[in-house]
Amino acid sequence: MTQIPFIPFAEGEALLDWIGLTDALAAGHALPKAEIGDTFLYRDPDTLLSRAAWIDGLGMAVKTATVFPGNPAKDAPMINGGVNLYSDADGTLEAIVDFHLVTKWKTAGDSLTAARRLARPDSRNILIVGAGTVGRNLHSAYSAAFPDAHFTVWNRTPANAQAMADALPGLRIADDLETAVGAADIITSATMSTSPLIKGAWLRPGQHVDLIGAYRPDMREVDDDALHRARVFVDSYDTTVGHIGEIKIPIEQGQFAQSDIVADYYDIETFKRGSDDEITLFKNGGGAHLDLMTSRYILERWRTR
Repeated sequence: MTQIPFIPFAEGEALLDWIGLTDALAAGHALPKAEIGDTFLYRDPDTLLSRAAWIDGLGMAVKTATVFPGNPAKDAPMINGGVNLYSDADGTLEAIVDFHLVTKWKTAGDSLTAARRLARPDSRNILIVGAGTVGRNLHSAYSAAFPDAHFTVWNRTPANAQAMADALPGLRIADDLETAVGAADIITSATMSTSPLIKGAWLRPGQHVDLIGAYRPDMREVDDDALHRARVFVDSYDTTVGHIGEIKIPIEQGQFAQSDIVADYYDIETFKRGSDDEITLFKNGGGAHLDLMTSRYILERWRTR
């Protein structure tokens, strides 16, 4: 009987590269559109979340996360989980992949896939808004595609920005967000904000704005003016328009329309910058189909190691 591999974080990550992943995500969107479904189970205050995707030609994945808010008090991680990856040919289990490995590479790789198409190739100043784990992952991802770039971080809590700068030599700290936004070629934001942090009035021609943080219907990182001034793209209409406040709230308020979105990844030929002077804005919504594409990429690298 063939042993089903478990791919742990450190051993799996050592085999991966950001450019290869973005190419795999682009190729995944050339296949038939994914079927996706989410389920939530609760036992207050704990949550079991499962996200499933099926792509004809790529197989199936179920990514399950357990969220136990009381764990940190017990010196245990709050979020745990795994990804089950199934064969497209016969539905058999092919691998179990560490949850955190898939999430890290899916999230930052999603944003980098967009930036490789929407940001100016000569971008040299990259601002990271938010000094959490995702912010550090974005630094790693963007460094792969923009190796000559200088990075700056802004965070509401300066001590967290300092900790990130201490961990990443060469990373500068911004004291004023408006000034930092104006100086950046790329702004990549990963915060937990429920009200806009980044104002459209601060943006200038030629910039690329990458939004990761907002994932609930009540969350936003930019204001309506930013949407109006930019050409707006999303990774998937299905996982952003009716689900994430960044897009959902302005649509419900009549300030924006789905037709104002230029494209998602399933229209990859349209998913590109039109001119050097335009502002591009990308909403990273995630989605189980991206977990599937990322897990498949990880397994392929594991098999050829």
